[in-house]
Amino acid sequence: MAFLRRINLKAKTAIDTGFGSNNSNYGGRFINKDGMPNVEKIGVGFFESISWFHTMLSISGFKFYSIIFLFYITVNLFFAGMYLAIGVEHLGGLTANTTLEKFGEVYFFSAQTFTTVGYGRINPTGFATSAMAAIEALVGLLSFALATGLLYGRFSRPQAYIKFSENAILAPFKDGIALMMRIVPFKNNNLTDVEAKLSAGIMLEENGNISNKFFLMDLEYSRVNSLTLSWTIVHPITEDSPFYKFSLDDFKNIDGEIFVFIKAFDDMFSNTVVIRTSYKLSEIITGAIFNPVYYRNKENSKTILDINKLNSFDLVKIDHFINKEK
Repeated sequence: MAFLRRINLKAKTAIDTGFGSNNSNYGGRFINKDGMPNVEKIGVGFFESISWFHTMLSISGFKFYSIIFLFYITVNLFFAGMYLAIGVEHLGGLTANTTLEKFGEVYFFSAQTFTTVGYGRINPTGFATSAMAAIEALVGLLSFALATGLLYGRFSRPQAYIKFSENAILAPFKDGIALMMRIVPFKNNNLTDVEAKLSAGIMLEENGNISNKFFLMDLEYSRVNSLTLSWTIVHPITEDSPFYKFSLDDFKNIDGEIFVFIKAFDDMFSNTVVIRTSYKLSEIITGAIFNPVYYRNKENSKTILDINKLNSFDLVKIDHFINKEK
């Protein structure tokens, strides 16, 4: 694993990043591509370590509806088994003859009780069965209230709806070079006062010790009024950059990571939204320029934002821009 022996003393050091400086205690990247910390928590029980509310709001739609469906099926199987254990003779209106048909009728009676539909053909006749039906009706009311709240929370939760370019690039910029990544909005929400913050974590050797060092990264523009099309976030590699003394090989071989934090105001929800990601230095394309991601339509009446071109770039030579100072 490669590490850097020299450091640009003019680069601004980040005071508190939330990540430790001891490299030997850290494994892998700091932040995953989806923006979540690359941390596994142990020392507490599985159920204690999970916030079910946050989990149910953040999982994919397929997983969410699958969990709701499986919960619905499982609960009704449980109560159907309880009715069978009490005895089907305590359910009036059953017309089934075989065991399988009886189970089917009992299961659907459970579903009708759970949803409080209650068609009325089958009804509890004994105390135990009536008590079980009352308990199931209560469980059904609470479950549907919870599911409705979660569904509304997922539907109404403000999100940034921003896509990041898959790679950052090292590109010519003015009379030098700059580190760039690109973002685009991909839904019909309107984001204003969009702010970007970048910092870098680099493995350094100082006085014979290897440690993680974190630096703030200055941007050409750290804020835009509105994110309507794309925004190429540019970090010029000047004397104030932590990458000022890097060679092209350093970008390929040094163990480091760039953290990208985006904050914006969603005027539909009147709320602030945030999104983050990271790029390993090995994920930086050294020598490239982004291709345009938007263009006018044939009638010259509208601007087309082509999300498919977010990661599109052409390779260029930048060797003559690199500061060779060691």
